Amino acid sequence: MLTFTDVILDCPDPWKLAEFYAELLSWEINTDISTKDWVNLRNDGVELSFQRVENYQRPSWPGQEHPQQFHLDFEVDEFEPEQRRVIKLGATLQRSFVGESGYGWQVYIDPAGHPFCLCRNPPRSDRT
Repeated sequence: MLTFTDVILDCPDPWKLAEFYAELLSWEINTDISTKDWVNLRNDGVELSFQRVENYQRPSWPGQEHPQQFHLDFEVDEFEPEQRRVIKLGATLQRSFVGESGYGWQVYIDPAGHPFCLCRNPPRSDRT
């Protein structure tokens, strides 16, 4: 049996990035297993962890000099309050793909350079 358990992000400072995502997601840092070079966020489902990488090179988006390799998506009810919150936490807005309908996505960069998106989709009953 195979069970998906973790998403692990490379970064230069795992504690700093873990604190960003802990605040963003309202998750707790699992101090029982976290170390100087590895930090894990506690959650009831899939976990998010951060590992120190020496000579870390930030991804570049949308450029491909240092490809993003992956990104995380977070569904939101409204963009404005979440945009204020993620920027206050240290994220940087890169580009918005929100249409006149108010649906779409916004691309941000976390403090270590990983892209992530805030997404707002129409209710499933409105999608055709």
